[in-house]
Amino acid sequence: MTFIPRLAALDVDGTIVDETNALSPAVHEAVLALAEAGVVIVVATGRAMPGTMEVVDRLGLPDGVAVSSNGAIVLGYHPVEVLHSVTFDASEAVRRVLAKVPDALVAVEEVGIGYRVNAPFPDGEVSGRITVEDVEALVSEPVTRVVIRAPGHDAQEFAEVVAGLGLTETNYYIGYTAWLDLAPQGVSKASGLEMACTRLDIARSDVLAIGDGYNDVEMLEWAGRGVAMGQAPADVKAVADDVTGTVAEDGLAAELRRYL
Repeated sequence: MTFIPRLAALDVDGTIVDETNALSPAVHEAVLALAEAGVVIVVATGRAMPGTMEVVDRLGLPDGVAVSSNGAIVLGYHPVEVLHSVTFDASEAVRRVLAKVPDALVAVEEVGIGYRVNAPFPDGEVSGRITVEDVEALVSEPVTRVVIRAPGHDAQEFAEVVAGLGLTETNYYIGYTAWLDLAPQGVSKASGLEMACTRLDIARSDVLAIGDGYNDVEMLEWAGRGVAMGQAPADVKAVADDVTGTVAEDGLAAELRRYL
C-alpha cells in the first residue's frame, strides 16, 4: 500500500456507527489517531446538519469541514456555519411519489434546525427539531433535501415504484428500507467533497472515501481510493477500489489503521 491519504471522507450510518447509532471504541480510536497523524477527517453523510454535528462531537474532531444532506450542504465547525448549499424544487418529484404511494411520509430539511414533516417518522429516523405541516406547504419553496419513507411497504417493491417514476430532474437514492432521498440534480457526496477539497487545497487523488450505501457510490468513484464496507450491496462494492470488514467487524477501523 503506497497510497497515503491527506483527507479521509467517512460515511456515518453503517460506517462510523451501526444501525443502533452505536460508535465502537475501536472505530473512535482509529478516527482520532488518523486525525492526530495529520489526516483531515471529513464526515460525509446523508444526515442533516444536527445529525452531522452529533457525530462530529461524539468523535471529538478538531475544527474542520463536513458534508451533510448528501452533498447539498458543506458546513464548517466550530462555530457551525453553512459554507455552501444547493436547493431545488422538489414539488413535482414528491407529487409523483405520493400518487403511487399515498401513505408515504415526507420530510424536508430545515437547514441547521431539523425537518418539517407531513406526519411523524419512526423514532430516530430524522433528527433535530421536527415540525408537522401539510405536504403542499413542505414543497412550496426550494429545499436542500427531501426524505420519503414508506414504513408499511416492502423495500424492493418501493424501489421498483420509484425507478418507474422517471425522476430525471433530481438526484435520488434508495435506502435499505422503503426510504427515498431526493437531492438537487448533480449534487452528491462527491460534489460536496469537491467543494470541501477546493477550500482545503487537497486533490481528489489524495482522498480516501469509505461508505456502504447507494448514496456513497459517487464518492467512492470520485476519491483517489474508495473503500466499501463489508455489508454494502454488491453494486456498491463493484465501484470501490477495495472492500473492508462490516460495521459489526469494525471495518472502518481496519481500513484506517493501514495508514497509521
